[in-house]
Amino acid sequence: MPHTLFISDLHLTADRPQINRQFFDFAERVAPAAQALYILGDLFEYWVGDDDAENPLNAEVAGALAQLTLRGVPVYLMHGNRDVLIGQAFSAQCGARLIDDPTVIDLHGTRALLMHGDTLCTDDIEYQKFRAYAHNPDNQRKFLAQPLATRREQMLGMRAQSNASKGEKSAEIMDVTPAAVEQALRENGYPRLIHGHTHRPAWHVHTVDSHICERWVLGDWYQRGSYLRCDASGCEAIQLPN
Repeated sequence: MPHTLFISDLHLTADRPQINRQFFDFAERVAPAAQALYILGDLFEYWVGDDDAENPLNAEVAGALAQLTLRGVPVYLMHGNRDVLIGQAFSAQCGARLIDDPTVIDLHGTRALLMHGDTLCTDDIEYQKFRAYAHNPDNQRKFLAQPLATRREQMLGMRAQSNASKGEKSAEIMDVTPAAVEQALRENGYPRLIHGHTHRPAWHVHTVDSHICERWVLGDWYQRGSYLRCDASGCEAIQLPN
């Protein structure tokens, strides 16, 4: 049956070769059967600019996605909070198309709202301030104007600071805010919502203004890869073998 695949929060990095192998196996063996592949953010653990695309892992990931598109599977790439600096040069190298967050598609006859998911976490005020800073075009230009080695060092420092701050926050603050989910569903015509970011894979049902809407949360790839497979009959979350 014709189907579409969704993944997010892979956080690919040279430090986790097992997960990298899972991604390359997924791209070679699973994804070619799909009508399309959507990557809803955080493909990489961090991204310091498209001029780092020749990094061995980055180049290998781009090559795997390019091969997938050559096999006739369109690849759609959405920014996450870790790889917001991915640009047109890298997406062209992948053969992928960058899409906005949010994006609405016709998913085998069902209206579907695609998001990374971080904009739904409105209770995390500290993170939302950082997100606004990171998405500011002037701040991005200033960062990208620095030497590659400097950017990498700064990014690693920010990652360490972010990991430390997470330990001081409650799990509820880092999850989506129900009111933000309802607003997104209402503003987009009560669709099926698919997102990542929270690392809490699950299927939820929301009743908004008497409309029943389902929300699929994609899993992260820290311990084991997974994907969402959707066709005309619905969606199914599938874990990859270890």
